[in-house]
Amino acid sequence: MTVAVRVIPCLDVDAGRVVKGIRFTDLRDAGDPVELARVYDREGADELVFFDITASAQGRDTTYDVVRRTAEQVFIPLTVGGGVRAVEDVDLLLRAGADKVTVNTGAVARPELVREAAERFGSQCVVLSMDVHRAPGTPSGFEVTTHGGRRGTGIDAVEWAERGAKLGAGEITLNSMDADGTGDGYDLELIRAVRGVVGVPIVASGGAGTLADFAPAVDAGADAVLAATVFHFGQLRIGDVKARLSEAGHPVR
Repeated sequence: MTVAVRVIPCLDVDAGRVVKGIRFTDLRDAGDPVELARVYDREGADELVFFDITASAQGRDTTYDVVRRTAEQVFIPLTVGGGVRAVEDVDLLLRAGADKVTVNTGAVARPELVREAAERFGSQCVVLSMDVHRAPGTPSGFEVTTHGGRRGTGIDAVEWAERGAKLGAGEITLNSMDADGTGDGYDLELIRAVRGVVGVPIVASGGAGTLADFAPAVDAGADAVLAATVFHFGQLRIGDVKARLSEAGHPVR
């Protein structure tokens, strides 16, 4: 059975507001997360992703109250990440209304976090989020970064994706830091490289700029396409993205 491609708006949240910039810098205010979540739910988004983008860098927990208020407004799956360092953090986010929890910086620091979370809550709840940039010195040419893309790790991104899936991550969100916020299109080479080593769903992230950018990401191996800037500032509508994907031969909901 062919699975429908999911179209997912991403809410990058800082200090309780949705923000968007280029490669996580020069952030612009894009509105209230609860209001935006309500709009995207109404417009037909398949899921929502909520990232507290400064929680790990600032060493604090995700803003649970905002997560809770967002979850109360939407009837589609909500994935939440930012500042997740222990299984207890995953538990708190699920109790606050998240359907899935992403781990990134915390999992790089202690990979067993992925396995522990998957064993306790099920792989379907655990998403390995990867902020990746091109790094010629790594085997695949791609390196994992942490702390909102602020720190390189020396870890090969393709090897890390493969390990994360084996540890129990049920999905991988693959964000190209080089493409993030640029509108130049998804990093298709990165998607293809990770698709070659994992069987779990891949969410392509970073670089969506026009309607023509989404289908190639799916052709490269993505199961879902995530975008922020183009939705927040009204450049594209979710229905138009789905229509273009459908025209390209990809089933949508």
